Amino acid sequence: MFQTAHYIALSIIGLGICAAVSFRWPQKRGAPYWPSSKQKVRRMLAMAEIKRGEVVYDLGCGDGRIIVAAARRFGARAVGVEIEPFRFLWCQLLITVLGLRKKVRVIRQDLFAVELDDADVVVCYLLQRTNDRLEEKLVRELKPGTRIVSNTFHFPTLAYTRMDVESDICAYTVR
Repeated sequence: MFQTAHYIALSIIGLGICAAVSFRWPQKRGAPYWPSSKQKVRRMLAMAEIKRGEVVYDLGCGDGRIIVAAARRFGARAVGVEIEPFRFLWCQLLITVLGLRKKVRVIRQDLFAVELDDADVVVCYLLQRTNDRLEEKLVRELKPGTRIVSNTFHFPTLAYTRMDVESDICAYTVR
């Protein structure tokens, strides 16, 4: 009986440590997990002016809500980039259950390491310090005409093409 209680306690401690690392590690790499509301997701994707068949990247895709909405509502091919293993696995399960494997994929990688040259749209909800670092990569890798939509945190030197002050969302077009 003591052994069973001991294993249960160790399991709970282990899960707690995994959860703590899972929530803190991504924050150091880009942003903590803080999901956008469904209303904000719809607004961000509408501001991106996505056309059927375009490629949409969500940098730090979290639970996959943006990539799923981009594929289902707009007919886009969507790519989520997520470094945190539990949310990456969750996204894999979600797109499989929803039957979106042909339209959606998730990459478990640091967002600064993924190549974005095939993107038509990039969506992000990161931290300001991450956007500050990311801006140079976006300007260097994205082709002219690529749209960028950012929730709450903005890009310091890019000129926005659209801004929703109420939702605090900015849209940019690479020149």
